[in-house]
Amino acid sequence: MNTSNAATPESGKVLKRAPLFPAFVLALYAIGYAVNPEKTTVALKTSANVLLSVAVPLALVFAVMLLLNRFVRPARIAGVLGRKAGLRAMLFAIGAGILSAGPIFAWYPLMRKLRQAGAGEETIAVFLCNRAVKPFLLPVMISYYGWIYVAILTLLTILGSLILGYVMRVAFRSR
Repeated sequence: MNTSNAATPESGKVLKRAPLFPAFVLALYAIGYAVNPEKTTVALKTSANVLLSVAVPLALVFAVMLLLNRFVRPARIAGVLGRKAGLRAMLFAIGAGILSAGPIFAWYPLMRKLRQAGAGEETIAVFLCNRAVKPFLLPVMISYYGWIYVAILTLLTILGSLILGYVMRVAFRSR
């Protein structure tokens, strides 16, 4: 596995194309302003409000990612999630899965590194399954389905992840 941070030719192409999207958006706003200044001004103000509303959470996410990338190494996490770590590893995987954010495919490379560093298959499976539980969505779910339904669903999701983790451990033990 290549772990160097050297720039690849593909990354150079992406960096050269990066300003194209903002330039395209600005060109569209300019055309829109030429056609209908009032509606374009409203659209621009709405876009600015959306940008401002997501700026703080986005900055917090980037800060957490920076800190995690700076201070937490896959080998260190793999030690906690090791094949022989037991209940502590399962609880950590449950909590980390619930608190993790972003698209699931973005986690695959890190999970691969953790597995190569010694994390157990069962803890990775538990982590990935518990990504279905999202604390910020619980109030919305409760408003639609009621707290009893949401509590049972969340509990069954967590228990199901533990069962799947056990199945993964048994399946990979025979390999």
